[in-house]
Amino acid sequence: MQEKFKKSYKFAYRTSLYITLFATLLVSVFLFFYHQLNWQIIFFPLVCYPLAFAIIQFRVEKFIYKRVKQIYDDLTLLESTNLRQQPITTDMGTLTREIDKFARDKKLEIETLKVREEYRKEFMGNVSHEMKTPLFTVQGYILTLLDGAMDDEVIRKKYLKRANKGVERLIYIIKDLDMITKLEVGDLRLNKEVFDIVELVENVFDLFEMKAAKKNITLTFDMDYSKPVLVNADKERIQQVLTNLVVNSIKYGREKGTTEVSIENLIKNKVIIRVTDNGEGITEEHIPRLFERFYRVDKSGSRKEGGSGLGLSIVKHIIEAHEEKIYVESEPEVGSEFSFTLEKAK
Repeated sequence: MQEKFKKSYKFAYRTSLYITLFATLLVSVFLFFYHQLNWQIIFFPLVCYPLAFAIIQFRVEKFIYKRVKQIYDDLTLLESTNLRQQPITTDMGTLTREIDKFARDKKLEIETLKVREEYRKEFMGNVSHEMKTPLFTVQGYILTLLDGAMDDEVIRKKYLKRANKGVERLIYIIKDLDMITKLEVGDLRLNKEVFDIVELVENVFDLFEMKAAKKNITLTFDMDYSKPVLVNADKERIQQVLTNLVVNSIKYGREKGTTEVSIENLIKNKVIIRVTDNGEGITEEHIPRLFERFYRVDKSGSRKEGGSGLGLSIVKHIIEAHEEKIYVESEPEVGSEFSFTLEKAK
């Protein structure tokens, strides 16, 4: 942090003037009392004023330098080496402003570091929890096989399949973490192209039609889109966004419910895609943290459904990588609506 001190002589000017006036008056009274007062008295203030000014200015600078340097050294707010490179003057306003600004910046920095530390601890705990579950599952099946179960062909095959599912879940989590890391550091490039968003939604519906049928959930549009709606985006990544949102709506949807997708013109060059369900909904307290990595509203239920816990975080990063916005509205026992904007093709 670089200090900029403004040279100030105001204090020395005024103090020297007061001393000169007082001393001149005192000497004049003294000379008058002894009948020696004459016109030569006018030379006294001419000599007294610059002398007083030089002494005061020099002593004040020395005094403030020592005190300010002590502040710098004790509080370690600023580099004392920088302080030695320039004179310390009577302009304490500049120093006060610099220290106040530095203190505010440091306070904000400390608070940010505390938040990041809490987030880091929570994130590491979540990663550990998410990965140890499939790891222990795989280990359990392998140990059981090593203890003798492998001699039974039926049990061996069944346990190996279950162990493989655990490994697949680990791979799924690691791939999602790798994608989030690349999105955060800007290492994942978007391959933008013009495509029909209606067709893409239909493809996602086809992929999860059977999954939805198990809960009697209907996947539908809000209306019949007879004409293509062309957008300019990374088709593969937007399909991933729609996949995550549709899967979540099925996962948390109610039996015989509905997942509805609507596409609307937002402004001249933007469209907004909404994914709405009439499922269990989300309470207001959870909404600000929905897009955090591994954050789950229902800790037990969502794990039964599977998933890495990274889906919504990936959705947010993909949309932000497109320099677009994502929104969420939800009400318990009514349903949820996730929406995001995309650039319309010209």
